[in-house]
Amino acid sequence: MIRPPTCPICDVELPASAAADSPVFPFCSRRCKQIDLLRWCEGKYAVVDQLSIERLAEELPDADGEQEDL
Repeated sequence: MIRPPTCPICDVELPASAAADSPVFPFCSRRCKQIDLLRWCEGKYAVVDQLSIERLAEELPDADGEQEDL
């Protein structure tokens, strides 16, 4: 069975149509959306991924649109 979506801040269940109808989805309210933004701004969340020189070279093309060797 598929569980209904919940707000990532307060765990309130969201209606099935929330993704299409709600301007604050995936949150239940503007307040929860702002709490999430504040947490990002305070550095409580982070996207952590190991970045090697080789991967950096793959992901950052040079000014001509081609990849540059480092």
